Amino acid sequence: MAFAAEKLQSDDALLDAYSATVADAVDRIGPAVCRIERIGAGGHGSGFVIAQDGLVVTNFHVVGDARGVRVTMPDGAKREGHVLGRDPDTDIALVRADGTFADVAPLGDSKRLRRGQIAIAIGNPLGFEWTVTAGVVSALGRSMRASTGRLIDDVIQTDAALNPGNSGGPLVSSAGEVIGVNTAMIHGAQGIAFAVASNTANFVISEIIRFGRVRRAFIGVSADTTNLPRRAALLSQVSTNTAVRLRSVEKNGPAAKAGLKEGDIIAAIDGRPVTGVDDLVRMLDAERIGRETLCTVVRRSGVSQVVVTPVARS
Repeated sequence: MAFAAEKLQSDDALLDAYSATVADAVDRIGPAVCRIERIGAGGHGSGFVIAQDGLVVTNFHVVGDARGVRVTMPDGAKREGHVLGRDPDTDIALVRADGTFADVAPLGDSKRLRRGQIAIAIGNPLGFEWTVTAGVVSALGRSMRASTGRLIDDVIQTDAALNPGNSGGPLVSSAGEVIGVNTAMIHGAQGIAFAVASNTANFVISEIIRFGRVRRAFIGVSADTTNLPRRAALLSQVSTNTAVRLRSVEKNGPAAKAGLKEGDIIAAIDGRPVTGVDDLVRMLDAERIGRETLCTVVRRSGVSQVVVTPVARS
C-alpha cells in the first residue's frame, strides 16, 4: 500500500510538472498568436508576431492571393495588415500588420529537436479561438507536398491535435520557442499533423524581407535527414554525425545529369557539412544558380566528389 501511495504521488508530481511546462510555454508564446482573416474573402487561420514592428508569420494557404488581411490579437485588438511576400513552395507567408506589438514569439533552432520532445500547438481551429493542444515531436526531417506540387523538406511530424484554422499558428517547444509553423493534418488519420521547421521558416522570412520573394537554386531532389556512420564521416572529412539521404532524384534534373542517385548521402557541399535537410535548403540559395557545386557523396562503394550545376527554380 505504501509503495502504491508513493507511486501515485510520483505520478501526480510528473503530471504537475508536465502541466506547468505546457502552461509556461503557452503564457510565453500565446499573447503573440493571432487570428488572420482575408479582407473581402472568406476563410481564416492563425499566425504569430515575430517582431514588435508588426511582422507576422502565417501559411501561404491562409492568405492566398489576398493583399489585405485583418489581424486579431488575444486581447481583442484588431489591426489591418498587408502581405509582404509568400512562398507557396514552403506554405509560408509574411504579413506586415499596422502598429507596434509588445508580445513576440521568437523562432527557435529546429535542428536541436529530438523525437519525443513536448510539442504545443496554439491557434484558432474551427472557430474556437486561442486553443492549445499538446503532444510530442513524432518524427523529424519529413517531406510533404505543397499546394504547388513541390515537396516541402524538413517538416516536423507531431501528434499535437490540429484542425482547420490551426494553419499558420506556432508549434512551440517546452522552452517556449517556436519550433515550427503548423501547416497540415492528414484527413482520416488520427494524430498525424505537420509543421514547417522553424529553420526553414527563418530562411524564407529572411529572403522575403530582403528580396520580396524566395530565390532558390534547384538540383531536382527530395531528401531526408539521416545518421552518418563514423567511418563515412571520417572518409568525408566532416565532423558531424548526420547528413542527408536522397529520397528521390528528378529525371533529367541537374542532380540526375551529374550522376546523383536515390539513396546517395550528401555529407558536404563545397566542403561545408550538410547536417540536415534545412542545411541543404539554405545552401541552395540564389548565389549557386549556374555555379558548379561540389557535393561530397557517400555510397556503399565509398566516398566520391560529384559536381552539380544548380539551375534557377521556376
